[in-house]
Amino acid sequence: MRSTVLIAAILAVTFPAAYAAETINAAGATFPAPIYQKWFQEYHTAHSDVQVNYQAIGSGGGIRQLTEGTVDFGASDMPMTPEQMGKITKFKVLHFPTVLGGVVPTYNIEGVSADLKFSPEALAGIFLGRITRWNDPALAKDNPGVKLPGTEITVVHRSDGSGTTFVWTDYLSKVSADWKGKVGAGTAVNWPVGLGGKGNEGVAGQVKQTPNSIGYVELIYAVQNKMAYGSVRNKSGKFVKATFDSVTAAAAAAKDIPADFRVSITDEPGAGVYPISTFTWLLIPDKIGDATKRDAIKAFLKWMLIAGQNDAAGMSYAPLPKLVVAKEQKQIAEIK
Repeated sequence: MRSTVLIAAILAVTFPAAYAAETINAAGATFPAPIYQKWFQEYHTAHSDVQVNYQAIGSGGGIRQLTEGTVDFGASDMPMTPEQMGKITKFKVLHFPTVLGGVVPTYNIEGVSADLKFSPEALAGIFLGRITRWNDPALAKDNPGVKLPGTEITVVHRSDGSGTTFVWTDYLSKVSADWKGKVGAGTAVNWPVGLGGKGNEGVAGQVKQTPNSIGYVELIYAVQNKMAYGSVRNKSGKFVKATFDSVTAAAAAAKDIPADFRVSITDEPGAGVYPISTFTWLLIPDKIGDATKRDAIKAFLKWMLIAGQNDAAGMSYAPLPKLVVAKEQKQIAEIK
């Protein structure tokens, strides 16, 4: 009996990870979910005592669960508003940009395999319900040589609170006074037309299944699902497709990134800029009472800002600019 107790004590000291695995719960944006899942698995493989459970429920859900205290951290494709941050009194929310991505117009048009070009006016017109057929002059003008059918356009949008929706509507609000006045920007808006899909994967699925439809998804969902997606005319008058380089160019064009990293980089100037680009953020409390959990989160953030960035380009995200990484590394010290 005595020897059994002694062996158990030795095992507990020798293999603490098996007895003291730290589980961290997080939820939020679907936009970066593919790379987050990869990161959390890679980190767990290297640090078996840390397990991050991430639920991709949309940015609105992530902010809500962080506010309610049901997760250890959240994730969002839009910065929290002052009003949202004011609802949390136990801690201050720190915004940590993780990668950059692009939101793309993806479409499924019968008989059309060409890469289409979209002007800001055309995109606003389609999602306002004013451009209703694929052969509308506004689309035909920018796509000479493409035989666009006269079929009706089916618009697909997000049905849940979504940072991807915020990025899309933030862009439309910048390029269309009508959109800004009638709909505006937000994680959820009153859509003038269209069908709803839950999550980026839901919109991608709806577009794939619905002939003559158009929706908006994060770039990686279009790539993973082998979906057609168009180039968008930017502020400099150039039609640019979302790529690693064109999304990175959007971040480089944003001259004034505030100290708290809460910034929009849609519709930035520059010939090579993809105009519907964004950072995506982890929302981390600045006070974490559980010391083990706090240290694990801080260690993950340090890993993500260096090693994790190497995964970005291969998954159709753009890595963070070095200046942003340096500022974030300093911000980690604010987590107490």
